[in-house]
Amino acid sequence: MPHSIVTDICEGVADCAQACPVGCIKPSQGKNIKGINFYWINFEICIDCGICSQVCPVEGAVLAEERHDLQRSN
Repeated sequence: MPHSIVTDICEGVADCAQACPVGCIKPSQGKNIKGINFYWINFEICIDCGICSQVCPVEGAVLAEERHDLQRSN
């Protein structure tokens, strides 16, 4: 099951995008409730390796489940 980045918790650090071995983490075109350009995971490409959650410094920003309700792409 793919991981998810919680849009409104993401701080836009991008450690996850740099560490992703399949390049499924993309920058958004919009901003979250914090006014930050957030990142999102393409569920169709994610291989569920969990590296994103290991490298993210923001507590609660990455979930080990596919949550369309918490992750926006734009």
